[in-house]
Amino acid sequence: MINKKNLRQEVLQRRELLTAKEIEVFSNSIMKKLFSLTEYQSAQTIMFFLNFGKEVMTLKMVPQALSHGKRVIVPKTVPKERRMILSEIFDIEKDLAPGLWQIPEPKADSLRPVAPQDIDFVVVPGVAFDLSGNRLGYGGGYYDRFFPQLRPDVPLVALTFEVQLVDYVPVDSWDRQVDIIITEKRIIDCRE
Repeated sequence: MINKKNLRQEVLQRRELLTAKEIEVFSNSIMKKLFSLTEYQSAQTIMFFLNFGKEVMTLKMVPQALSHGKRVIVPKTVPKERRMILSEIFDIEKDLAPGLWQIPEPKADSLRPVAPQDIDFVVVPGVAFDLSGNRLGYGGGYYDRFFPQLRPDVPLVALTFEVQLVDYVPVDSWDRQVDIIITEKRIIDCRE
């Protein structure tokens, strides 16, 4: 039985082998699939994680979502409380600066807090996913604390690379499954 820590290390090592070119090409493929989802198209208010390191390039997706007329929400971490403030952004150049672990987040003077209940669609980060929608995060628990605040009908959509899919993610009672996983190769509906 694999534990979360070992699985996290193993998958991050696999992702680390991706080249910058692969990440860009795969991210573009993932972006097209994301924007094709009926759930995305019908959502008004969309929350994105902002990529760092070798994650799917969501920073390229935000301006597109804004051009689609979406309200875009991104997290600002509050490390002492291990929670996130959700903030609306209008312009990634003006509104964002490097935050915790150098992850882009809203600047203090650009904070426009939004209630979790106002969100219609969440783009979820993660280290590893299985085909049932079980998610292994980075271990901070920020999203685990956040998910219960959402309306139950809000789709959780994971953007990830194929190399991050695994046979089985060990879960705890508080872990919430994602509804849809999008990779460069496919869209997996975990609700089916």
